[in-house]
Amino acid sequence: MADMATVQMDADALNTFLQSLFPGGREGLAKIDSVSPGRARLSLMPGDGNLRPGGIVSGPTLMTLADTAAYAMTLAHIGPVAMTVTSSLTYQFLRACPVERIHADVRLLKLGRRLSVSDVQIWTASPDRLVGQATVTYAIP
Repeated sequence: MADMATVQMDADALNTFLQSLFPGGREGLAKIDSVSPGRARLSLMPGDGNLRPGGIVSGPTLMTLADTAAYAMTLAHIGPVAMTVTSSLTYQFLRACPVERIHADVRLLKLGRRLSVSDVQIWTASPDRLVGQATVTYAIP
C-alpha cells in the first residue's frame, strides 16, 4: 500500500507520464518542478489563452493548476494510476493573478486506500502572497 513517506514517481517521471496521457494537450499546462514525500511544486507560465479581460490570469487556469498539482501529488505517491480522478475541488480566489510565472505548492494532507486529500497554495512573486488556495480530493481506483 502507498504511504505518505514514500515517493513512487519523481518529477521527471510525472512529467513524462502526464505527457503520455495528454499528448495533444500538455502544451501550456503546468510543469512539475520538484517532488518529495508529501510535497511538490509545479509552475506555469501563462500564455494568451490563459488570460481573461482585464489582463489577468483566468480562474479556470488557476483551478486547472490546482487540480494538476493534486493529481501529480497523488500519482507521486501511488504510482502511474491514470484513472485516479478528481472527487472534490474547492478553490479560494485571494487576489488577482498577474501574468507572470505561477507556482503551485502542494502538500498531501491524507493518503488512504481510496482517497487522497491535498492542499494547494498558488502564488506568483512570493509564497507569502497567495493568489489562491485549493483543497482537492482525488478518488483512487
